[in-house]
Amino acid sequence: MIGALPLFHSFGQTCGLNALLAAGGRLSLVARFEPGLVLKTIDEHRATVFMGVPTMYTALLHHPERDGYDVSRLRLCVSGGAALPVEVLHGFEGAFGCVILEGYGLSETSPIASFNLPEARSPGSIGRPIAGTEMRVFGEDGKEVPAGQVGELAVRGHNVMKGYWRRPEATAEALGADGWFRTGDMGRVDEHGFFFIVDRKKDLIIRGGYNVYPREIEEVLYEHPVVQECAVIGVPHAELGEEVGAAVVLTGGGVISADELRAYVRGRVAAYKYPRHIWFVDELPKGPTNKILKREIEVPVSTAPTSR
Repeated sequence: MIGALPLFHSFGQTCGLNALLAAGGRLSLVARFEPGLVLKTIDEHRATVFMGVPTMYTALLHHPERDGYDVSRLRLCVSGGAALPVEVLHGFEGAFGCVILEGYGLSETSPIASFNLPEARSPGSIGRPIAGTEMRVFGEDGKEVPAGQVGELAVRGHNVMKGYWRRPEATAEALGADGWFRTGDMGRVDEHGFFFIVDRKKDLIIRGGYNVYPREIEEVLYEHPVVQECAVIGVPHAELGEEVGAAVVLTGGGVISADELRAYVRGRVAAYKYPRHIWFVDELPKGPTNKILKREIEVPVSTAPTSR
């Protein structure tokens, strides 16, 4: 297997390191995902399996020198972390002559909850629950909704966490007495039992398959003396799905450029988390309780996709 995910990521650790240890296989890691390097490694190591997030499959599929590498031994790929566009899935399978299987999970579910099996899969779905695990879709009233209707995905089984460390309130909110863990992800199930992710319930930003929690970035921004208010949101990105953006209100007399503020945050968080887009506003939209309304924040038209 070729691994392009860091081992601190639950996907890379479980589906890569742990799985290969259990199977007695060989895991070849690349320090950083670069499509050319991955293709070269697949060729040289005669790899049969690859795991990655959707953006990796897009990059590999569209790499200009793809046909110059021998990837004929590749038979299986695993995708997770975000929804893989069906068009990319079919295009990749056709070009590489292999099968991509998608799954779903969270750190709270150790991490896999559902998966597509080779003999029973539905492209575009996150598959069916794994053995010993149940999944349902609940409405806002807490009742299970019919097939096809959108609601919050919930998981119950041996793989669900006991709770958040020293966070009893957060545990009680996510994990009911009935054992159902509310994932915070919105989805639906079809008549055949396949589950589909529709959207995210909260403000979580998923950048190229990696989770970015806005509050963590906001806390860093607030540490800067010229930042009065800020709100971190997801900005649509053609390749990554979402890019990290920040709307910032400066203190009276505060002066700083977007590049300087970006560099400030970059030095304090993981490389994939810092906001590539920063724009300054006079004020942030707020509701009756003075809560910042992120859904009403306007992203500047000039905001354009940037490099990673």
